[in-house]
Amino acid sequence: MQVFKFGGASVSTIERIHNVSGLLQRFQGQPLLVVISAMGKTTNALEKVVEAFYQGHKEQALELFSAIREQHRQISRELMPSEPSEGPDYLSDFFTEVEWLLHDKPVRNFDYYYDQVVCIGELLSTAIVSRFLQSRGIPNQWMDVRDLIRTDDTFRDAQIDWTYTETNVQQTVVPLLAGSQLIITQGFIGSTDENESTTLGREGSDYTAAVFANILNAESQTIWKDVQGVMNADPKLYKNAQWIRELNYREVIEMAYYGAQVIHPKTIKPLQNKGIPLYVKSFINPDEEGTLIHDGQVSRLPPIIVYKQRQVLMELSSKDYSFVGEGLTARLYELFEETKTRPNLTQNGAISLLCVL
Repeated sequence: MQVFKFGGASVSTIERIHNVSGLLQRFQGQPLLVVISAMGKTTNALEKVVEAFYQGHKEQALELFSAIREQHRQISRELMPSEPSEGPDYLSDFFTEVEWLLHDKPVRNFDYYYDQVVCIGELLSTAIVSRFLQSRGIPNQWMDVRDLIRTDDTFRDAQIDWTYTETNVQQTVVPLLAGSQLIITQGFIGSTDENESTTLGREGSDYTAAVFANILNAESQTIWKDVQGVMNADPKLYKNAQWIRELNYREVIEMAYYGAQVIHPKTIKPLQNKGIPLYVKSFINPDEEGTLIHDGQVSRLPPIIVYKQRQVLMELSSKDYSFVGEGLTARLYELFEETKTRPNLTQNGAISLLCVL
């Protein structure tokens, strides 16, 4: 079986949702688990809803969410014009889940509310795509990933309970795939043992797909993007960016760590642990070769260019001329961990340390 992941760009328009449908039609009759992100810039829009709510601007939050609700209903109507237009629709429960929260007052921290609201983006996109596929004669099973992936309660950066999640997936997902079922589910989100929604970190859908690939012993994972594959630089910034045919796990982890917008940094470990190859391919031109990422040696790579905006250079120095390597660096990294600060680059001197953040 295979695991596919479609990002927000792949379902951002009616045309692109039709494109995803055509692509999945090629794999009918094969066991396939598909992870889909929120549509387009929905996550950004939902973040603004949370910010307004947490600042006490309830009416503004409800107004912003109303626009998101109508946008998704309009997409659903355009995709499936024969669906009833009056009365409750199949998306209503998701909208109610958020609206009920927005009518309350915040009594917990921001990260908690962030996860309860932002997770709706993935649920809406997958419900629409699943329903549309059914209407096109492509049978599939929609599953709420919050019923599958158990996490701790570190909201916005939840850690997966692998033991519980693996047992859950084996019991619920494996029997469906054994019948060559197509499963549609969400990335980026999970839930605690108290059924509170959590998120796995921004852009965490790649990681979700890798978790499923690992547990299901998939033959491969494919990330479908709007470019041919992994590039050595952002093609939107560098016109001469080169497509890379082949990479190894180590190189991709380093690229992701330094901020290349290719793959979520956590994605590789679950795949490497089982030796599962990762493909990055174009959903616009699915017959193009794409990029293969595996555990072998790869040589003659072009220079990898990562351009990061809004960076700050911070210098820390020891006041008493103690060497930074004698315990001070270790303490600094403890502080980074406690404050969830992640420097992009660091450089040690004798009595000073530079950080780029």
